[in-house]
Amino acid sequence: MITGEIKSKVDRLWTTFWNNGISNPLSVIEQISYLLFIKRLDDLELAKEKKANRLRKPVENSIFGDEYKSCRWSYFKNQNSEEMLESVRDKAFPFIKSLGSKEGETAYSSHMKDAVFLISNPALLSNVVEQIDLLPIADRDTKGDLYEYMLSKLTTAGTNGQFRTPRHIIKMMVELMSPHPRETICDPACGTAGFLVAVAEYLRNLKDSDGNLVLNAPGNREHFNTSMFHGFDFDSTMLRIGSMNLMLHGIEDPNIEASDSLSEDRAEITESFTTILANPPFKGSVEESSIAKDLTKIVSTKKTELLFIALFLRLLKKGGRAAVIVPDGVLFGSSKAHKKIRQVLVEDHKLDGVISMPSGVFKPYAGVSTAILIFTKTDAGGTDRVWFYDMQADGFSLDDKRVAIEQNDIPDILQRWKEREVGKEGDRKDKAFFVPKDEIKANGYDLSINRYKEIEYDEVEYEAPKVILGKLRGLEEEIKADLDELEGLLRSSNE
Repeated sequence: MITGEIKSKVDRLWTTFWNNGISNPLSVIEQISYLLFIKRLDDLELAKEKKANRLRKPVENSIFGDEYKSCRWSYFKNQNSEEMLESVRDKAFPFIKSLGSKEGETAYSSHMKDAVFLISNPALLSNVVEQIDLLPIADRDTKGDLYEYMLSKLTTAGTNGQFRTPRHIIKMMVELMSPHPRETICDPACGTAGFLVAVAEYLRNLKDSDGNLVLNAPGNREHFNTSMFHGFDFDSTMLRIGSMNLMLHGIEDPNIEASDSLSEDRAEITESFTTILANPPFKGSVEESSIAKDLTKIVSTKKTELLFIALFLRLLKKGGRAAVIVPDGVLFGSSKAHKKIRQVLVEDHKLDGVISMPSGVFKPYAGVSTAILIFTKTDAGGTDRVWFYDMQADGFSLDDKRVAIEQNDIPDILQRWKEREVGKEGDRKDKAFFVPKDEIKANGYDLSINRYKEIEYDEVEYEAPKVILGKLRGLEEEIKADLDELEGLLRSSNE
């Protein structure tokens, strides 16, 4: 967690951009990201130089070399504002845009092609560099928390129902999946790569039965840095932010691709991933002619929230698992497409769980009610009983302010998910219980928790009407007596 002091410094940095005409939140984050990335490269180079000096050897695999000395943070931060702007705009920024292109185009370099450095005011750049230099971001965790705090400032929803998933919800979903170090993780609507970052942080702290970090086992670290994380998005700004977010969290070569995941152009990607974590766009529609044909074979619709579920099934390997956020309409919608996708999940694969979330979880972005679907791709059925949980609180108020509160069902969700016993149906008056597949089928594959949850009403006893009427008459007499007394006081005061 970042402290109030660091938050205030980030807020001040943000305000500096706004006061100088760069007010689009995405643009602010992009510009800060570029500078943070340049600083990170210089920090890595300084560490290499320190090691080389200690060993009295030349620097190995220098990032900059003598040719790009002026691109280094430690070099230009001491220049005057005019020289600094020239160094960053004309040298350092082009340098990071082309980073890695000598070995062939990487995902990162392709995303950076259209990147634009917007800071044209020397005084603004000098001010911003000075502020960033004072931020305590030497360790990865603080740097990651700082970046997440900046991303939290994206307070307006994008197009087609896109909005940032709260970090604590992402963390809960990752813990529900409990990924292992040889997984291949994908988010087909990755945005700022929040899910992928959360998986990375989960695995960094994961230990084996002997107390050793699992990433230190042979081969795990290389897989982690090169092959584990995959993300798709069609927004070029999000691709740049997502790539830098992952790299700032220590993932060396994230596979973040520019792609419209639902289009026919990407239909060749099948059965490639072991785990999918996602919050796909809600309430959007796509042009029918552009939708991949294998998706419409699963469900004939133009609605993105339904097509994405079909996409997840296509992308997963057999035995692969998914935890995805959907709007409540997916759970109970009465159209043929809604019923069909629910039937596919229940009958053709293994629907493991449905977690109903309160409508305020995504405020201030949106007030839509949502749920988390957890399922396993089998192509051969396997659903026996489905685990339902009625989340009523997530640790924050459910209004636009979203301040921290004591009520929080997330620890209970994680514990009950881990300890669940499929053979025990449970009390339907409780927050968590199982529902047999046959009952779900009989209800038209309705997955809304209110269809199955039993609500216990407290019996309230009322007095007989004559008794209540007598009490009302007594109150009326008391009021009349008080009014008479008040009237008498007013008369005496006038006399």
